[in-house]
Amino acid sequence: MTLRVIVADDQDLIRTGIAMILNAQPGVEVIGQAADGAEAVQLAQRLQPDVCLLDINMPRMDGIEATKALAGPDVLNPIPVVVITTFDRDEYVYGALKAGARGFLLKDADQNLLVQAITAAASGDALVAPSITVRLLEAFAATDSATAPLQPVDPLTDREEEVLIEVARGRTNAEISEDLFISNSTVKTHVARLMTKLEARNRVELVIWAYETERVR
Repeated sequence: MTLRVIVADDQDLIRTGIAMILNAQPGVEVIGQAADGAEAVQLAQRLQPDVCLLDINMPRMDGIEATKALAGPDVLNPIPVVVITTFDRDEYVYGALKAGARGFLLKDADQNLLVQAITAAASGDALVAPSITVRLLEAFAATDSATAPLQPVDPLTDREEEVLIEVARGRTNAEISEDLFISNSTVKTHVARLMTKLEARNRVELVIWAYETERVR
C-alpha cells in the first residue's frame, strides 16, 4: 500500500527537498505541498492523506494550530501528524505533541528516520528517539511545571511498567516483543491498556508521562 503524504514548510527549498526524498522511497507518495499551516489543513481535509508532515514555524497558521485542527482531541476523523522542526529555535514542540502529533523529527534527520516516522504514524504508532525525547522534556519542562502528571486510577501492572519503559526508550513493538519475550499482539494490548489508563492519545504522550513521573531519566 502506498502511503499518501502532505508536506508543509514555509521554506521552499526544505519543502521541495523533503518531497523529493519521500517520492524516491518505495511505497511513499507526496500528494500535496503547502507553504503554511492554513493551506496544509485545507489540503489535508480535501485530499485525506495518510500522514501530514508539518513544520512548526509557519505563517498564517503555525504547526501547533494545524496539528490541533487535523489531529486534536475534538477532531472526528483525525489525520496522523508528524512534526518536523529545528530544535534549537522552536519553543512549541511540546505543545504540538499535546495537540495530537504522533511524533516529531529534527530537520537534520536522515531519510531512513523520516520514512520510519511516517510509516509509524500511519500505522497508529509513533517514532520517538530517546535522545530527542530527553532534549524535548528538558527544553519544555516548564510548560506544565505547575501541573502534576496524571496518576492512573487503576495502577499499572508490573508488565505494563516494563512495556512503558521500553516505549519511553524509543523501542518499536517488534523490539519490545523480542526484548520481553512476548508476542507482538501482547505488546499492542499492553500499549492500548497504558493509553487507556493514562488517558494518552498516542505513544508520544506515554513517553512524556514516563519521563515526567521519572520512570526513565
